[in-house]
Amino acid sequence: MTEKKNGLTYADAGVDIDAGNTLVERIKPAAKRTARSGSMSGLGGFGALFDLKAAGFNDPILVGATDGVGTKLRIAIDTGNVDTIGIDLVAMCVNDLVCQGAEPLFFLDYFATGKLELDQATRIIEGIAEGCAQSGCALTGGETAEMPGMYHKGDFDLAGFAVGAMERGTVLPDGVEAGDVLLGLASNGVHSNGYSFVRKVVELSGLGWDAECPWGEGSLGEALLAPTRLYVTQTLKAFRAGGVHALAHITGGGLTENLPRVLPDGLGATIDLDAWELPGVFRWLAQTANMQEAELLKTFNTGIGMIVVVKADRADAIAELLTQDGETVFRIGTVCEGQGVSYTGALL
Repeated sequence: MTEKKNGLTYADAGVDIDAGNTLVERIKPAAKRTARSGSMSGLGGFGALFDLKAAGFNDPILVGATDGVGTKLRIAIDTGNVDTIGIDLVAMCVNDLVCQGAEPLFFLDYFATGKLELDQATRIIEGIAEGCAQSGCALTGGETAEMPGMYHKGDFDLAGFAVGAMERGTVLPDGVEAGDVLLGLASNGVHSNGYSFVRKVVELSGLGWDAECPWGEGSLGEALLAPTRLYVTQTLKAFRAGGVHALAHITGGGLTENLPRVLPDGLGATIDLDAWELPGVFRWLAQTANMQEAELLKTFNTGIGMIVVVKADRADAIAELLTQDGETVFRIGTVCEGQGVSYTGALL
């Protein structure tokens, strides 16, 4: 009688279902911490349920946003510092949602890797949960994909999807007019755009991620991984106080490309570049790469992560409200007749 050989298993092919199940159990407490009004289900189901009526909406319009972190992931992977990259993921989605006037309700993530490393994955998703908690958004589910042969050892990718809601008739932008004041909210560094350029500049500089940061404390890698600032609760509060006509999230394209997205036809903006000081990271990037100011302004946020377009007679009150909520606020310009963005003063 011949002895039967053990058959090939999914684990033999490089996919560990048990590890995936263990990850779900590990992250359930983090997801539970993000529960908010309207949350109906925990992790592990085939879909995420959410009760709009329980969240306080009467006649809601849903708003969706999806994004990733881009090549900032490369720095996180190379340095092993993955604890805050999840905050970046959430911020890139919910900061867009709020620009429509929407309150973020729930978030789903997609985490893909060649080989699931439980400790690493747990740290990443706990960062996602932290971003959700800071923005009042429930982490209701996601997907962990283990795909051998698709990623180099240690590599992973992240994407996210956020859903928000607003009451019908409250969509932004609305009512933008000449004379409106532009309030700039300080960024927390490069945020999550332009990192292919950043990595190229670091390569040109000859520095490693563990080198001393040229413009601040800690290592270069740590400084460049500063998480994207979340503007959700602060800007929603300002919007509900009255007088906010638009919000512009300053991402890829910088001030030059993003502000016009919320301005009606026939209106442009003038920005005073002397209204704030260029943060050290952008000055170092510009000097190392010999960037022209115009290129800098359409590549990075240059220190302004969100612009609040406010009715002129409400500008001081809204600025004070945002300051009380922890924002650093600069009065950076006005809406004017014309098109596009023009600048006065100089950053460099």
